[in-house]
Amino acid sequence: MLRALTFVLLTLLATGLSPSYAETSTADSVTTPPIAELRQIQATISADVEKLPGSSGEMKQFIEYRVKEHATQFHNKIKLLMTDKDSDKTDLVPLIQEHLTFINQVGKYFANDIELFKSQLGKNNDTHVMFNLATRESERDDFLKAKLETLNWLESLNQDVSEQKTQLTTQLLQRSDILNSLVQFTQAKLKTAVEDAATAGADVSSEQTTLVTRLKERLSLTSGSLSVAINLLDQLDKDTSNLKQTLFSISGDITQDVLNIDVAGDLVSQWWNTAKNQAMDNGPGIVFKVFIFLLILFLASLAGKATQRVVRKAVNTSKFKFSQLLQDFFVSLSGKVVFAIGLMIALSQLGFELGPLLAGFGVAGVIIGFALQDTLSNFASGMMILIYRPYDVGDLINAAGVTGKVSQMSLVSTTIKTLDNQRLIIPNNKIWGDTINNITAEHVRRVDMTFGIGYGDDIPKTEKVLTEIVSSHEKVMKTPEPTVKLHLLNESSVDFIVRPWVKPEDYWEVYWDITRAVKMRFDQENITIPFPQRDLHIYQTQAD
Repeated sequence: MLRALTFVLLTLLATGLSPSYAETSTADSVTTPPIAELRQIQATISADVEKLPGSSGEMKQFIEYRVKEHATQFHNKIKLLMTDKDSDKTDLVPLIQEHLTFINQVGKYFANDIELFKSQLGKNNDTHVMFNLATRESERDDFLKAKLETLNWLESLNQDVSEQKTQLTTQLLQRSDILNSLVQFTQAKLKTAVEDAATAGADVSSEQTTLVTRLKERLSLTSGSLSVAINLLDQLDKDTSNLKQTLFSISGDITQDVLNIDVAGDLVSQWWNTAKNQAMDNGPGIVFKVFIFLLILFLASLAGKATQRVVRKAVNTSKFKFSQLLQDFFVSLSGKVVFAIGLMIALSQLGFELGPLLAGFGVAGVIIGFALQDTLSNFASGMMILIYRPYDVGDLINAAGVTGKVSQMSLVSTTIKTLDNQRLIIPNNKIWGDTINNITAEHVRRVDMTFGIGYGDDIPKTEKVLTEIVSSHEKVMKTPEPTVKLHLLNESSVDFIVRPWVKPEDYWEVYWDITRAVKMRFDQENITIPFPQRDLHIYQTQAD
């Protein structure tokens, strides 16, 4: 049968609460083959249950598995016989009544088990007990669905079950009222727990994390049980609008499968019809439609801005470290999508057919695409930059023949502020189609300098002086070690290369400081810095 019902079946039958039909023999009076098969299944379940008290370990698990399978088979066969329009269902009545008796026994067991959990509150770990209680209530859902289905079967067979349906309705109303309050209570506790964990930040404890996880699971289980109760009450023609409103209010806190989309749709439909009917009674329909149109646009605008704030906070705190362009893209897209949905809903209230309207947008999109080919090319390049992230806002880059710091990015263009404080707006296709040099991408940068001395100067002395100048600078990194080597024998000079490693932001300061220090030390040490010279020789000749 159902998951929870199977578990309770094992316990009930093992403790002597077995239903009366479990003792029915296949040797009853003349029965049709399907009925005989059902009684055989009953006998098999009864025989297996008798083995449970003396079994243990894997054998016990195997017997429990057999009981579960046969119980599921029994329930499904009754359902199959009930849906067969050509079969005579008269002989099914005793089986279904015995089945209902068993379900009622299971219900009492559930009630006793839940009361046992409640009695443990305040004695030990309430969070753990409340989670077990929510789990038990969730298992009880299958029992309640099975009971209503069984009552419907008997009613279809002309059996009077009105009193039992009334009792079930009362039970469901009481249960849904408790679950409704419990959902709101759990949601409030979860909000407090999440705020406490967020305040703790990096110091959040494992107990706080476990509490948040347990409360989320508990909220999911409890809201799921409330959803089941609402569906059953709807089948019994009871008003559940207040209960649906509670489910709707927590739809953002739990996964989508917990909140039935039909429930949310019914709730929105009820609100909409109520507002529309009231407005139509108090004024012309056109005024109402215009008012609703403007109201939906206003709410869509607010919802779009709120969505942008939420998305911005999410991407800023994400562990994936999105680029600034990608963050702006997500934020902008989320707000526009929400507003676009609101606009379509608002237009539908004015009588516009969304199908032809969307088709018209598609045709217009093709025309605009041909007219804006260059812009779309920039957009495509912006998407590639967004995906591969060759640079981000604040990086110093050399791209499209321009060197400067990236001050702003969009999917169409990149704004670069040059080193002399000019602002250049460069189309993204110009950047993506050329070499991109991200100067500040790495955490260290090498400063390449060359200094020349005369051929008559002391080479070891010069090398020592250059090494001292580089090593003494406070912003030159120790690791990697700077390089000072004799490099070239030029036409008029002996050239040394000097290559210290620095942080990117210290590049020019180190470059200028070392250049100045080299000139001053060379003068002190009488080391010449050669420069190109040309000798002019004049010869005097005598005239003939």
